[in-house]
Amino acid sequence: MVTIPADGHLDKIRKGYSSDGPAVHLGAAMLDGESHPDAPVRLPIAMMNRHGLVSGATGTGKTVTLQVMAEQLSAQGVPVFLADIKGDLTGLSSPAAGSDRLRQRTQSVGQRWSAKAFPVEYFSLGGDGKGVPVRARISDFGPLLLARVMGLNETQESSLQLVFYYADKNDLELYNLADLRAVISFLTSDKGKDALESLGGLSRSTAGVILRELVTLEAQGMDKFFGETEFDTAEFLRLAEDGRGIISCLELPTLLARPALFSTFLMWLIADLFAELPEVGDIEKPKLVFFLDEAHLLFRNASDAFLESIMTTVRLIRSKGIGIFFVTQTPKDVPSEVLGQLANRIQHALRAFTPDDAKALRATVSTFPTSAYDLEEVLTIAGTGEAVVTVMTERGAPSPVAWTRICAPESTIGPSPAATVERIVQESPLLPVYAPVVDSHSAFEKLSAIPAPTHDGGPGTNGGTRTDTSGSSVPRTQADIDAEARRIEESILGRPSSRPATRTPAPLPDWRPMPPSGQQQQREPAGSRASAPGQPAPERRAPKRQAPGQSGKPGKKDDTADLIKDVAVQAATVLGRELVRGLFGTRRRRRRW
Repeated sequence: MVTIPADGHLDKIRKGYSSDGPAVHLGAAMLDGESHPDAPVRLPIAMMNRHGLVSGATGTGKTVTLQVMAEQLSAQGVPVFLADIKGDLTGLSSPAAGSDRLRQRTQSVGQRWSAKAFPVEYFSLGGDGKGVPVRARISDFGPLLLARVMGLNETQESSLQLVFYYADKNDLELYNLADLRAVISFLTSDKGKDALESLGGLSRSTAGVILRELVTLEAQGMDKFFGETEFDTAEFLRLAEDGRGIISCLELPTLLARPALFSTFLMWLIADLFAELPEVGDIEKPKLVFFLDEAHLLFRNASDAFLESIMTTVRLIRSKGIGIFFVTQTPKDVPSEVLGQLANRIQHALRAFTPDDAKALRATVSTFPTSAYDLEEVLTIAGTGEAVVTVMTERGAPSPVAWTRICAPESTIGPSPAATVERIVQESPLLPVYAPVVDSHSAFEKLSAIPAPTHDGGPGTNGGTRTDTSGSSVPRTQADIDAEARRIEESILGRPSSRPATRTPAPLPDWRPMPPSGQQQQREPAGSRASAPGQPAPERRAPKRQAPGQSGKPGKKDDTADLIKDVAVQAATVLGRELVRGLFGTRRRRRRW
């Protein structure tokens, strides 16, 4: 099984996995089925932003490996994100129970073990399940990711991008599915004919197909995942009071029948972090390690544009302090362009029951560095909780391949009691922030000619309201909108805005259809759009922004200078709209981190 003397092989592993900085203790090296605790296998934490892959057949121990890694990262002050597909990872909230079998295991890998519970925050997509709701505005989610959820082909995906472009250019806020449906309905109506023709590449028939798919999504209850209050991915970067990294656990058991939805939502979370986080280069430990489970679902039937966006994100997000670990069954589930970016590999056992399995096994072996092991044999005989490992060392070279017995978790293997999870969710400081459902004045109301309500609930022309769970309104005033517009202009131009502090509300554009005579179109009520009774919605915490620095000195300007300034402002506004979307068409939120 090993082509060099055992002592020489163990010495090579000891040297290859030595680490001067903090590291995750994965386990102990194995030879001929026996573990050697004096040859520990470690993954340097500083190298975890070089990304990785955890793979293996069902039942070989991938979930427990994730649990071990999450525990040790948390203990060393690194926040972690996990997608909990089956509900097993809630055990992180409860200390494990000791046993003789557990003691033998920890001794065999040289592990200093003690039972512990870890700081965990539970999340759920749109409140579907136990956890703090995670929602995204449609405009921030973007057309590429939404096309994945809707199952559109590449032509329809391109057409959807034109719809988003039209909404951006015409100040039609897309917060939820009803807003997007309203825009597409308008474009396919007689009143929207000219606007549709102006888009060029968007045909009425394709827009109709997209509209039907959108209605299907709403009929399936997926509207609850989109809207406000939108989740701020900065919440994943928090530390507990004792300095441990908080483990963010997205609970997905109720979404097993919608794999495209949850896998795409995970990519949105990564894309949002990529768009918003500043460059930090190489740092001692990552800001966040993100485990992307069921990764094969992300790449299945993906368009070229979507794959290109994933590859670019994985390649560039490392310098922003984020490490991504893809979790799947075989390396062939991940495109080679992405696989080439994953420096850390933890490969659990594979089964070769069919010719296709044997082919996948050989392909997996070919992706590892040259090894003293017969990897085809090792990967078929490795037991549960054992894996073949190679990582990026602190000097930037791959470590020797090591057949490894993985450490035991210090928290419970399997789910925590339901009462424990419920208590953690109810005590979360994030619940009152993200639980309320807000219905702001947006594209639906604008295209339905429904005036934005004022503070007293009457008709008005300000930018909209946010409704808290008690039924009261917090106005989103025109002054607020003007202030945001001035801030964006200043951030683009690098000097004070020429936009006045207040402006007179403009009349509705001619393209907005009027309601039928004698009646006013109202948005249909839906349970997912109603606020939870009895819970007030505190104002969402807005990150502090620094005022842009002023350039130049005030002085007298002639008419030509004013004209040039006005043209520059208009051009900058258009440019800003074009640059505001990221790799996946997601909208940047321009936060200050």
